[in-house]
Amino acid sequence: MSPTAALCLVWVRLSAVGSQVNPPTTHNPPSPTDSGSIEHITEPVQRDLERVEALLLERTDSIAPMIRQVGGYTFDGGGKRIRPLLALLTASMCGYRGPRIIKVAAAGEFLHTASLVHDDVVDGAEARRGRDSVNQRFGSRVAVLVGDFMLATCSGLLVEDGSLEVLGSYAESIRKMAEGEVLQLTNSFDPGMSETLYLQIIGCKTATLIATAAESGAILADVSRAQVRAVREFGWQLGIAFQLVDDALDYASSSAELGKPRLADVREGKVTLPLLYALSRCSVGERDSIGSQLKEFSLQRLADTEPDGDALERVVSAVERHKGVELTLERAAECTRQARKQIESFPGSDSKAALAALCDFVVRRRH
Repeated sequence: MSPTAALCLVWVRLSAVGSQVNPPTTHNPPSPTDSGSIEHITEPVQRDLERVEALLLERTDSIAPMIRQVGGYTFDGGGKRIRPLLALLTASMCGYRGPRIIKVAAAGEFLHTASLVHDDVVDGAEARRGRDSVNQRFGSRVAVLVGDFMLATCSGLLVEDGSLEVLGSYAESIRKMAEGEVLQLTNSFDPGMSETLYLQIIGCKTATLIATAAESGAILADVSRAQVRAVREFGWQLGIAFQLVDDALDYASSSAELGKPRLADVREGKVTLPLLYALSRCSVGERDSIGSQLKEFSLQRLADTEPDGDALERVVSAVERHKGVELTLERAAECTRQARKQIESFPGSDSKAALAALCDFVVRRRH
């Protein structure tokens, strides 16, 4: 069975399990899989999401025309807007519907975008969301500086809002994201890396900002500390699931679906969870062989040469034979089940139902 077929099979299984564990509620927006996109989930906060979008473009205004150009290019490139959407939905679920959430939600997207721009420079990535990355289109120096501008803009929006608690949460996210990048740089090419360490890396790199975005809505709603912690844990589990699905899609989706080259991580010699699962089930000889191939891939990346196709296929074959994609998706589904549990005690609402639907979207998406 190919990785793509395995991916489809797991989605069918997860759908069946989800229908048993999560019975329909009165507040139930259309499933994101009905249209294959996230648009239905945004309905409860669509107007506020449009205000966030307008603010993103407004705050890329600058005396430097290049910043306006790159900012427009970046935000016009799409993206799921998961972080601002989470902030808006959690604020609404917790009872806050004031104007402050717009700046806070936009701050999360500025920080996320800055991290993507900087990551693409570090990785030498050529594509993002189906078109040239910022560094490929405008050069690495411009990309780094515009990323810095976006990071500063995030900070400015949070200061304007005035919540020290929200500001502190975002500051901690920035610290964790930097730690995650360094951990990945120094460990993720190691086939002997533990699953615990890998989860720590993606927790820092991905889950921490998603958790902060979710938490910020609850903070503005001034709910209890226990409720703030529950909402943050919802975001954390969702963030882990999001990255795990990304790991699986890198093996199982096409480049056209991903909007970037397929097998981007393994081409660089990086170890992600599907490969970790495969390595844990390989013979010693096969594990040593894959480890040598990963090292070679990383050296070829530094030399700006393409990895050997046969060697790449051997790694993909190992992931397929040992069900790395399926196991990763099952782990992601468990994370979303844990996420749902965190918001069970909140009153029923369209926003709460949308957050549950977002969990489904995260594990069933194709890009």
